[in-house]
Amino acid sequence: MDLVTVSLLSIVIPVFNESENVVLLTDRIHESLVGYDYQIIYVDDFSFDGTRKIIKNMKDEKVHLISLKRNYGQSLALAAGIDYAEGEYIITMDGDMQNDPSDIPKMLTYVVNEDYDLVTGIRAERKDSFVKKIPSKIANALIRRTAKLDIKDNGCALKIFTKETAKELNLYGEMHRFITLLAHFEGARIKQVPVKHHARHAGTSKYGLERIFKVVADIMLLLFIRKYFQRPIHFFGIFGFILILIGIIINAHLLVVKFGLGEDIGSRPLLTFGMMFILAGIQLFTIGIVMELLIRTYYESQNKRPYRIKNVAVGDQIKS
Repeated sequence: MDLVTVSLLSIVIPVFNESENVVLLTDRIHESLVGYDYQIIYVDDFSFDGTRKIIKNMKDEKVHLISLKRNYGQSLALAAGIDYAEGEYIITMDGDMQNDPSDIPKMLTYVVNEDYDLVTGIRAERKDSFVKKIPSKIANALIRRTAKLDIKDNGCALKIFTKETAKELNLYGEMHRFITLLAHFEGARIKQVPVKHHARHAGTSKYGLERIFKVVADIMLLLFIRKYFQRPIHFFGIFGFILILIGIIINAHLLVVKFGLGEDIGSRPLLTFGMMFILAGIQLFTIGIVMELLIRTYYESQNKRPYRIKNVAVGDQIKS
């Protein structure tokens, strides 16, 4: 087929105990990218099944191996590979043979020819167990409703980024699950493309039903950061004001009861609740102010700006 780019491609693949898959996956990549200039970057997340040894024994000049000092998880393994990548286009995929490298050329055409920053796969006929599908369905539904991002399959690992987009991502924790959402928050233009999906060739899945709770918690954190990171006072201040207002209303009612009706209020639990609401509200308001000062210090101390410019045009010419 005709090449859609002569630029270097960097294929980043985090692996953990994938000794039975890496050789076959490497062969499939070579078969799918004949004529392309590319590097395969395996990031070994402290495997104990001989994965590193097998990758080294391939003695393939296109294969780069990053060995992490301990098991950091898939997000930081991806981050290490992206930081190392030299290509103009950075491709991410899983090491379990479920993604098909033959989809890469088709996806690449959208990034190169149609000015997309990220092209992500949709696993049309997903070959996973019901246990793995449940967290993905929950995550996809939550993201569509709360972040207004209509992505049908946020969990597909096969993605192609422009170099700029990939290297601006701040991956930590287990945020690899929401890498498309992170790119969206950075203003990336995103395209969804149906891709093939295969049953796991060998090895065992690392996911279970406990992933559901992690998915929900991570989405809540992302949405909070997205909406309130620059102005935390808008979150803590509003809730603090509401609690203070409730406390004032309760105490005003009790004052009417005491001085208007002459009843004793000292032993009433409502008095305690009223004071607790006021104190909690003051604390939340104070937290909002402190976080506001911390955010300003964060930007000013690192000479960062709370925005990113894609490019500047003078007339019809892009300047930068």
